[in-house]
Amino acid sequence: MSIQLTYPEPGIALVTIENPRRSNALGPEEFFGLATCWKHLGADPAVRSIVVTGAGDKAFCSGAHLAADFSGVRDVDTMIEQAFLKTSVFPKPMVAAVNGHCVAGGFELMMACDLRVASDAAMLGLPEVHWGILPSGGAAMKLIEQIGHARAMQLMLTAELITAAKALEFGLINAVLPASEVLEAAIALASRIAANSPQAVRQTKLAALTPRSQAWQAMEPAERARVKIVRDSLDGEIGRSAFIGKTTPVYPPWT
Repeated sequence: MSIQLTYPEPGIALVTIENPRRSNALGPEEFFGLATCWKHLGADPAVRSIVVTGAGDKAFCSGAHLAADFSGVRDVDTMIEQAFLKTSVFPKPMVAAVNGHCVAGGFELMMACDLRVASDAAMLGLPEVHWGILPSGGAAMKLIEQIGHARAMQLMLTAELITAAKALEFGLINAVLPASEVLEAAIALASRIAANSPQAVRQTKLAALTPRSQAWQAMEPAERARVKIVRDSLDGEIGRSAFIGKTTPVYPPWT
């Protein structure tokens, strides 16, 4: 399995993206694996909190594996929505153990988590626009409300990556630690949450996020239309080809 599910402590589930050779990139198997995990864990009464991480010490997740074959996926946008919990509120608390680089869809998976602990060697960002892609796994919809307009637009429009220290300054993550301490710290946070009243934790999260999720759901159809415009454009073709070929994309004039 490319998504591993383990239980390091009572009440704690650990979801690990297992694709270290490709910086834990997400192909169809990984996307569907994540979506399946959320359904399973959401329904499991023994699980009180969840930690999400990547295999190895280089990357948390590098986002979608653009060279993978997605032709068999009937609805890519729904697949992304379910894997990244884009418009829904997962009822149980989630902690991201950002053990390494966290970019594109990996960044958006981290955004779905309530608390985030990052390695001091991690770089974080949303390089999608450089490759002719709209950051549609939740960033375009949610990042401004998480860290403010100026910082969100800086990340989304420049495509630059920032250090974990800068991400902490931005309020994007909760703590920066040596890589060897990240997972242990994330599990400790999850355990601390799990020691609290499950009903109170659940209702607190729902109270905080349900109004926002209703707004996300209302925004989703228009965003899907914008995603299609970019995906079907010449820019989309140029960016994808450049990414796969490891070259610098050259785009036509603004139209």
